[in-house]
Amino acid sequence: NEALDLFRDMQAAGVSPDEVTMVSVISACAKAGALDLGRWVHAFIDRKGIMVDLELSTALIDMYAKCGLIERARLVFDAMVERDTKAWSAMIVGLAMHGLAEDALGLFSRMLQLKIRPNNVTFIGVLSACAHNGLVDDGRRYWSTMQEMGIKASMENYGCMVDLLCRSGLLDEAYSFVTSMPILPNSVIWRNLLVASKSSNRTDIVGLASKKLFELEPQNPENYVLLSNLYALNSQWDRVRYMRKKMKDNNVTVVAGCSSIEINGYLHKFVVSDGSHPEIKEIRVVLREIADRVLRSGHKPWTAAVLHDVGEEEKEIALCEHSERLAIAYGLLKTKAPHVIRVVKNLRFCPDCHEVAKIISKSYGREIIVRDRVRFHRFIGGSCSCNDFW
Repeated sequence: NEALDLFRDMQAAGVSPDEVTMVSVISACAKAGALDLGRWVHAFIDRKGIMVDLELSTALIDMYAKCGLIERARLVFDAMVERDTKAWSAMIVGLAMHGLAEDALGLFSRMLQLKIRPNNVTFIGVLSACAHNGLVDDGRRYWSTMQEMGIKASMENYGCMVDLLCRSGLLDEAYSFVTSMPILPNSVIWRNLLVASKSSNRTDIVGLASKKLFELEPQNPENYVLLSNLYALNSQWDRVRYMRKKMKDNNVTVVAGCSSIEINGYLHKFVVSDGSHPEIKEIRVVLREIADRVLRSGHKPWTAAVLHDVGEEEKEIALCEHSERLAIAYGLLKTKAPHVIRVVKNLRFCPDCHEVAKIISKSYGREIIVRDRVRFHRFIGGSCSCNDFW
């Protein structure tokens, strides 16, 4: 937001930006999910005749992909006269983020046909496409292809393979893969393994993964919350309380879930049970209407997402004001169809909010796109593009 505010100040002062400035502004739009401003910046570039080189085109592809407009990213890519490995990789990664595995892998095949050499970033997109769509055999094949091409795997590449195996329920294979890595696994990899083991009886994996996580990141609140989640799923409230005490003893502060939505060029941010927004009364009217429609649909709230040891009714109330639900409600309040409601969340999508978003998309006849920490979710007519696989 500070970068975007500075750009506005720059405009007000009459200072002309160059290509480097525009790349920075577009990258800020991508990170914030500020599509309206990103579109305005793109139009500004065209209007001012600023030269669109490879770097700027690649930044536009990345921005449109991360802001949920993958079709526009593809238009920018297709219009490029010259494309380097970075441009191809940005497009493949963008398609993978949106769960468009067939398009991502098809573009990768075309890249190889044109004799353009991929790099490890390209394979992050390829392997992510396989992971988000459960393409285990394809993922194994592309992993072999990367090695055959002599491309050194990065930590992110290893993470993609672990993610693929974990998401596909191949916990033993994932565990063997991690323990045989030639480099020390990072916290992301151990965290994926821990998440995958939540529905298994593999206490050995849970124990090792949690031990490694706390060795690598003793002050990261996400690790404490993750273990608390696992305990809460099994109603082990004594262990949940122990984790919270451990956090307090170690002076670890939880990073709150935060969701943002852009309305008329400005970002509105929400956290759970956020009462600070100037239109919170109107938002809560919409939330009550949503809750009524959800109840009539027959949906049963997934209260395990609430970690506090309180009654079911209190848990259901807490779910109704998760940050992503507040942002979606604000989108319903301020926009009308066919405007797409676009939300960016800093953490993984809450499972109950994911189900509710499907109901909202059908009940209100609205398209909703949510970018969480893992991928994009596109809700239309009661279904999600992730096919409940995230």
